[in-house]
Amino acid sequence: MDLLHATLLGLIQGLTEFLPVSSSGHLAIAQHFLPGFEQPGLLFDVLLHFATTMAVVIYFRKDIWKLLSCFFRKDPYAVDDRHTFWMIVLGSIPTAIIGLSGKDFFAGLFENLLVIGCMLLLTAMLLIVAEKARKDGRPMTQIKANDALLVGIVQGFAIIPGISRSGSTIATLLLRGVDGEAAAKFSFLLALPAIGGAMLLSLKDLDQVASADLPAYGLGALIAFVSGLFAIRWLMNVVRRRRLVGFAVYCLLVGSSIIGYSMFAA
Repeated sequence: MDLLHATLLGLIQGLTEFLPVSSSGHLAIAQHFLPGFEQPGLLFDVLLHFATTMAVVIYFRKDIWKLLSCFFRKDPYAVDDRHTFWMIVLGSIPTAIIGLSGKDFFAGLFENLLVIGCMLLLTAMLLIVAEKARKDGRPMTQIKANDALLVGIVQGFAIIPGISRSGSTIATLLLRGVDGEAAAKFSFLLALPAIGGAMLLSLKDLDQVASADLPAYGLGALIAFVSGLFAIRWLMNVVRRRRLVGFAVYCLLVGSSIIGYSMFAA
């Protein structure tokens, strides 16, 4: 892999993993149109996931520490933190079941541009409906078990390329009456077990990597980390200002273009 491809893929992964536009869809589209592109080794995918995981950990380090220490604290907020911890665990269960059972089927969709385009349109519709329907809702401490299970199911199906994980989960929580900032924060925290689990599953299939590729792999991971931090901050501000519709318009334009291209190319 050359440095240019590594930089581009790292940037796409870092931005679109967290912005509500589908990282898997954009990576599949980019790989389709990049001239002379060769599928990188599995280590590159693992490094990108590690980089984006670390971006979440760094940005939400205070919240993560509260969740990890909630069982050892006796302050008034520990009860709320324990509730949030168990809601994240509960939401991760359907995600893991769907991801593990449908992994091979979903992987086969990554080369189907028509499916990717249609799923981008679905993402756009979810964002528009959720933004229009949202109200001042419940805080994260009032997320219920049925909220967590539903958003976990949605996150599981977001493995389909073109469906944004962050966009679909945030939209689901908004439609369930959860406050915008709380919905975004819970979505990012819920992503940690999913992204970390996918990374660990990939480790067992690692192949030997040529030493010549290591600089490109490292550069791609660094770009994914930095752009991921930027994307998280950007999305949190967008959610606070109620401007998700802009991402919906983007998904509509890209999705429609990809559908048109796939039908014309066929």
